[in-house]
Amino acid sequence: MKTYKNCQSCGMPLKKDPKGGSTNVDGSINNMYCSYCFGEGKFLQPDITVNEMQDFVKGKLKEMKFPAFLTSFFTRGIPKLERWKNNH
Repeated sequence: MKTYKNCQSCGMPLKKDPKGGSTNVDGSINNMYCSYCFGEGKFLQPDITVNEMQDFVKGKLKEMKFPAFLTSFFTRGIPKLERWKNNH
């Protein structure tokens, strides 16, 4: 399996994941998604749309005191991530 630097659902750097990554059904580490988006082999928010994910991440970044222009910069690439490539 390819190793990614960022979660392929929300874009968060995987090295920032407090759990060290998400898990597959068998409990092994999943190198594609963070623990906030994926766990035990499934998406934690299976029905979220790409636009809702962008808004969610912008909100989290604002809570962390990121300036508004940076929240847009950091979330504009979300539609290009693996989870969303075939879903928009």
